[in-house]
Amino acid sequence: MTKTIARYFSAFNAGDTETMLDCLSDDIAHHVNEGEIRRGKQAFAEFCAHMSRCYKEELTDIVLFGTEDGRRAAAEFIVNGTYLATDAGLPEAKGQRYRLPGGSFFELQGDQITRVTTYYNLADWMAQVSGGSGAR
Repeated sequence: MTKTIARYFSAFNAGDTETMLDCLSDDIAHHVNEGEIRRGKQAFAEFCAHMSRCYKEELTDIVLFGTEDGRRAAAEFIVNGTYLATDAGLPEAKGQRYRLPGGSFFELQGDQITRVTTYYNLADWMAQVSGGSGAR
């Protein structure tokens, strides 16, 4: 279980969407912070393409947790990012850097992720990219 999650995050940091997709079940349920649930690998791939256009992020200080049966896992991390292109409904992107804590929760079936839910503090992110101090 933690091997799959570690591979997923390694691929995220490498910008390797194909390997991330390989970690997911075909019917993945992707619960996004402040967004709607996306279902299926195609929707996940589209989300990744959008994120890669607007943001460059690296996760550090990753700590993985898992249940004994391997069906659920969680991760805590720091998001280190650069806001590259303006995302709809958000402040204008000017290459602002941000750093904030985040977390993800997973359900797994065998070595495939069937659900990923990601959380971070949107108000903190908004303050940082808008020139406020945020919680760094």
